[in-house]
Amino acid sequence: MEYSFISATILLILVTDPLGNIPIFISALKNVDRQRRKRVVIREIFIAYVILILFLFFGHHFLKAMHLSDISLGIAGGVILFLIALRMVFPHPDGMFGGENLDHEPFIVPLAIPLIAGPSSLATVMLLASRQPNKIMEWAFAITIAMLVSAVVLVFAGRIQRWVGERVVTAFERLMGLILTAIAVEMLLKGLQDFIKSL
Repeated sequence: MEYSFISATILLILVTDPLGNIPIFISALKNVDRQRRKRVVIREIFIAYVILILFLFFGHHFLKAMHLSDISLGIAGGVILFLIALRMVFPHPDGMFGGENLDHEPFIVPLAIPLIAGPSSLATVMLLASRQPNKIMEWAFAITIAMLVSAVVLVFAGRIQRWVGERVVTAFERLMGLILTAIAVEMLLKGLQDFIKSL
């Protein structure tokens, strides 16, 4: 499964799910001073960006150290994406973190990790780097674009939710979840196909 710059950027935007993160960011930052919220969002996105870039450039060393193949990464990535997509289509009533109530300013967890740089996005960047290492600078640029989209959406999370309404945000997230489900199935089938060929 070959990716282009555009398809990789769209995939990264889908797996980082900025629209789906709007209600969680609003909830996590409700006890943070209004004047400081923008700084916190930008800081968390920057941390997630650094982590994704590190996994893009050095993730293959981790795979080698753990004796993991591209095939196993492809299958695992497809399974993780599928599970994330299911949570987008069928969200849990308590949210992703079981209704956890943060009474302090969040730092790294849960906003940067795992909301933005979560298992699905980390697996995706490692998969891109391992499948098409000759395009690694394109993938770095795709991550940059995806993080800029997340920054714009999440900085204006409160306004977006007020403008379009919570139902529209939820409907759009479920549509993105449906698309991500198809991508996950395709990735899983490709991994299984590669595994059968290797036998």
